Amino acid sequence: MNTPRRDPPVGKRKWMSTLRAKVMFIFLALTLAPVLIIGYFSFHFSEELIISMVVRQLENVAEDKAALLEGWLAERVADVSMVAETSLVRSMDPDRIGPYLDLVREKYGVYKELVVVSQTGAVISASPQKPEEFENHPDAPYQVRGDLFVSDITYAYDDKESSFLIAAPVSASGGTLSGTVYGNVGTEKIISFILNVSLGVTGECYLVDQDGRFLAHKDPHRILTENISQSDSFRKIFEKSDRKNAYLDYRGIEVLGASLQVSGTEWYIVVEQDRAEAFAAADKLKNVIYLTLLLFIASALMLTSMIAYHIVSPIRKLSRYAGRIAESRFDVPVQKIDRNDEIGMLFDAVADMADRLQKRHIHLKQKVGQQEAELKETDLILQKTRLMAERSEKFAAMGQMGAAVAHEIRTPLTSIKLFLESVQSEIDISAEYEEDFNIAMNQIGRIEATINRFLDFAKPQDLTLSEIELKSFIADLLIMVRPQVNRQECVLEVDLADDLPTITGDRRLLAEALINLLVNALDAMPVRGTLTVAAVRDIFTVTGRDIPCVRIDIADNGTGIADDQTENIFKPFFTTKAAGTGLGLSLVLTTIRNHGGVIRVKSKINEGTVFSLFLPVTSDAPLDELNGKDIIN
Repeated sequence: MNTPRRDPPVGKRKWMSTLRAKVMFIFLALTLAPVLIIGYFSFHFSEELIISMVVRQLENVAEDKAALLEGWLAERVADVSMVAETSLVRSMDPDRIGPYLDLVREKYGVYKELVVVSQTGAVISASPQKPEEFENHPDAPYQVRGDLFVSDITYAYDDKESSFLIAAPVSASGGTLSGTVYGNVGTEKIISFILNVSLGVTGECYLVDQDGRFLAHKDPHRILTENISQSDSFRKIFEKSDRKNAYLDYRGIEVLGASLQVSGTEWYIVVEQDRAEAFAAADKLKNVIYLTLLLFIASALMLTSMIAYHIVSPIRKLSRYAGRIAESRFDVPVQKIDRNDEIGMLFDAVADMADRLQKRHIHLKQKVGQQEAELKETDLILQKTRLMAERSEKFAAMGQMGAAVAHEIRTPLTSIKLFLESVQSEIDISAEYEEDFNIAMNQIGRIEATINRFLDFAKPQDLTLSEIELKSFIADLLIMVRPQVNRQECVLEVDLADDLPTITGDRRLLAEALINLLVNALDAMPVRGTLTVAAVRDIFTVTGRDIPCVRIDIADNGTGIADDQTENIFKPFFTTKAAGTGLGLSLVLTTIRNHGGVIRVKSKINEGTVFSLFLPVTSDAPLDELNGKDIIN
């Protein structure tokens, strides 16, 4: 039978497919389209207008600064030419030229040095230095020149000022060349005036040569050490690209700029302003338009909410109720609405349908509950049957293995035992070896008992109870393991409290359990390890009751037990030893449980293991009342 298709609730559909989304989309499209169109054209035209205004302003500044620098250079050339044409300089008399050069430097205030060179290239007069101070400078730039000369700009880091040289020839009375006047012009005053521009906060003006090297800049460290040849400033300005487009300057900042060559030189005035500052007004316009859009959107959302309150919201509410009904959730009843239109009628119909479905759901739930109870009861019976089958299967396997072990071990073991008994009766054993002989006989008896326990594992035996004085009982057991302790050169530490009580238990089974734990501890330890055996009175709390008990601790400093193996060590046939059977700890657990006790295990890798046995002082107060589970830490 095909299950009828059920549409998903509205809440699980895509938002764009809802009625509210469609209403909002149509309304926003009708209201925002004109605003977006107007905003787009406003942005476009305002951006073009701002770029045009800023570029024109930058070009005007560049023209003014270039004209100012050209005039200033022409004045300096005229100054040096005038000095070269004076009669004082043409006389080549050092005594007369020196005071005159000092007067010129003092009057103009822009010359760092004024030097007169003779026809032979010797400095005959200089201000502020003396001619003899140039004798130690054979590479000095002052040489005889027969024409006007303007050098490149250099930067003196000691003076923190850039400068350049102007040279003019000195003619004798006959028109022959008699020497050259040099003026070393400092640029601090004129450059500071040129770099001072009123272009907002980020506007700047600087001077570069044809290779893009800084000749003058507000940051002196850039002069003649950096250039703009690798930046868009060089490509956009010096290559005469479209200057209306913004570009990245030498700092990596987007700017608008203009440039102009200084006439008669290879110098270029560059004026730039950050695009962000230039478009601050446009950004304000954008913010206004964005605010307008937000107001329109808010108004649209308010109108949409009003429409949804009357149309969309009741439908969505009804859809949520339908989703709950589809999921058999009747905890929230369908609310009545005070409307007489089609939506009100729809609410009444859904409420009636929900009431009928709830009654049917309760009836089915009761019926299903009864069936589940029957199934649980059947499941418990099946689980018990399965456990019994697994136990029977294990016991059958153990029985077969026990028969094989009895056949393979009992015969030679019996022969050894009879032989030793005959030897004991026929020959005298010295007192020196009598203790070892008795230990050997006891170990043979222990092996026989272990085999019997192995065969009887699936068939538990009744305990043979007797009074056990624990201190002497444990001391006798330690005598049996001491030879192995000596062979491994281990240290045996014994701490038995003097007030150990007498308990009731099966002496043979408890001895086997303790011997098993002692042997396991010795196997886990390296040579020269430490085996610790302690017994004290203790209190064990079970289900809120404090029960007196005896705690026996068997500790070693061996290899330890991994965390993922601790939970399995008491399971039958689980072993980590190559020749182990996996029954030792299982027999120990069975023995302790049969005595009403519990076992705790604490172990850390490479630090050792502690087995703690808790045995109740009185047999009528078992410690395993808590579901019979042992506690493993």
